[in-house]
Amino acid sequence: MIPTLYIDADACPVTRDALAIARRHTVPTVLVANTTQNLSRYSGRGGVECIEVSGGRDAADFAIVERLKAGDVVVTGDIGLAAMVLGRGARAISPRGRLFSPGTIDMELEVRHAEQRHRRSGGRTKGPSAFEDEDRERFRQQLARLIAESG
Repeated sequence: MIPTLYIDADACPVTRDALAIARRHTVPTVLVANTTQNLSRYSGRGGVECIEVSGGRDAADFAIVERLKAGDVVVTGDIGLAAMVLGRGARAISPRGRLFSPGTIDMELEVRHAEQRHRRSGGRTKGPSAFEDEDRERFRQQLARLIAESG
């Protein structure tokens, strides 16, 4: 079964990379983002479907999850979305090439929640490191491998 590649395209630094890999493997691709993103530049190109959602919180996440089938692949940096993806029997990969795992996702959600509590109480947490060329290359390798395994 050929998987569908879903891209949580709100501020995704690897959209073009993911599209290139999907085209090479002839994998249908769905870009999902809120209306502030310019998805029209990708629409209708080589099996790419674009879905624009309202700016509501998690609207893109829910639009992806409701369409998912087991074996599909989702590109996202959102741990909450990754947890829902894994729960549907699909695979999730971050823009830095990190594969989300059913064995560690609960712990990642707990850490995210603890950091949110800390920030709400006035604390500060360290943000992500700068996105590097090595991150992009790791993403390309991992996504190509995931698609090859799924197809």
